[in-house]
Amino acid sequence: MTAKWTQPADLRDQLQRFWDKGTWLAAHVTGEPLFPLELRLRRPAARDIAEQFGAVSDWVRALRAGSREHRGCGYAITWQRVTNRVQGANDLPTGISVPTEADGLALIGRRRDVERFCALRDEMLNRHPRLSDWLMRRPLTALAHADEWPRLLAILDYFVANPRPGVYQRQLDIPGVDTKFIGERRRLLGELLDAVLPPAAIDASATGANGFTQRYGLRQRPTLIRFRVLDPSLAIAGLTDLSVPVDDFAALSIPPGPVFITENEINGLAFPACRGGLVIFGLGYGVEALSAVPWLQERRIDYWGDIDTHGFAILNRLRHHLPQTRSLLMDRETLDTHWALCGQEPASRRFTGWLEHLTAEEQTLYQAIRDNTLGDCLRLEQERIAFGAVQRAVAAITGASMGTN
Repeated sequence: MTAKWTQPADLRDQLQRFWDKGTWLAAHVTGEPLFPLELRLRRPAARDIAEQFGAVSDWVRALRAGSREHRGCGYAITWQRVTNRVQGANDLPTGISVPTEADGLALIGRRRDVERFCALRDEMLNRHPRLSDWLMRRPLTALAHADEWPRLLAILDYFVANPRPGVYQRQLDIPGVDTKFIGERRRLLGELLDAVLPPAAIDASATGANGFTQRYGLRQRPTLIRFRVLDPSLAIAGLTDLSVPVDDFAALSIPPGPVFITENEINGLAFPACRGGLVIFGLGYGVEALSAVPWLQERRIDYWGDIDTHGFAILNRLRHHLPQTRSLLMDRETLDTHWALCGQEPASRRFTGWLEHLTAEEQTLYQAIRDNTLGDCLRLEQERIAFGAVQRAVAAITGASMGTN
């Protein structure tokens, strides 16, 4: 029956919860004292004293044995004399408190952790006072990374002295810090940099670990444009299949001609040769990178994607940046011709939003696929379309084909 009454282990558990929530260490940042601390006490009722006096006596002895009175440190017991008509007058615990932090630390064994945290706090706030709020919210995180703080603070020192440095992460020259260390702690460093840097040094539109380089002004890996020149006479230094950064692609001087964009890599590699043309492939939703290419604004552009919800969503995004874009082989006739080759788009990954940049015909087909009017999660992938249909579609645009690749 004593299990329902507070035991010494229960008192340690209460203290441990203050530690686990970070409340204990946060008090060392706020300066607001946590001690003396009152703990909850479940104690026997008058009926228990009358009917289970032996168990009550055992409970009192166990509580007293673990107390500050008996051990010299730990919790203190408030006593009250209780008179019972059967058992007479007896002193029973009516309250439990932990008078000092030293008493609390003796109970949960965290004295060295507190000492280490206080040393970290002093070093952190001496170098970066703005970390105070973060340290109040994340004291246990600070303690968990105790061995790493010399390097973490060195990184913060660098960014404070060099806001938005404009170099690749690999180029950061911080004594004692390798770039792999930074890469593996981007989430933590993001919290810390947000705390110490002024708003002007932070790109708030970039979020999460993947947005780290953009958010703090590091140079990002360039988006590469993979393309093939479809007219051998326009080969670039003898090359017809190239991958180049967006800026280099934008600087190319290519005679006017049609531009095709497709998603599937093999379709891009097998795309029919045509006079004056080129094909860009493999960008997926990254097609918006093409908005940085001025000369594309003046070209005829045909986009060939899957006939499914994401194919139309990518077309819609591309047309937002390049409004002259037309769709290629993404119509009802192509779907009907290849009906037997249709598959299913994964239901959990389908796009279901509104696409404002589709033509009326495209909108009708997109909504029929989105709403399962034509079948359950209907999908016609690019690579299932007959190659002869691709050749004919390209020839209709360019006037003549130059043969197969």
